[in-house]
Amino acid sequence: LVSPESSVSVSAHNAVVGLAKAPGSTGLWDKFSFGLEPSALQERLFVSEENIDGFLGTAFCPSPCSQSALESQPLIEVLDVTEDRIQIRVQ
Repeated sequence: LVSPESSVSVSAHNAVVGLAKAPGSTGLWDKFSFGLEPSALQERLFVSEENIDGFLGTAFCPSPCSQSALESQPLIEVLDVTEDRIQIRVQ
């Protein structure tokens, strides 16, 4: 993380933490952890095609699935992600 580019904004009902990667860091962040104490952190996933596929795969087939069940799962594609919305196509 790069501290000068990182920021914190707090209001009465919201808090936003902006993080900036160090110049040597590459790739997308898959997840982040947050909480009041290091021993009690909660994990959240960023919106990505892989994370949505994993989440929906678990929702459609929570226990180990047969090959035919895996083949019948829908194809999920993330088309667009903005601050206001996410657009997903399911086939």
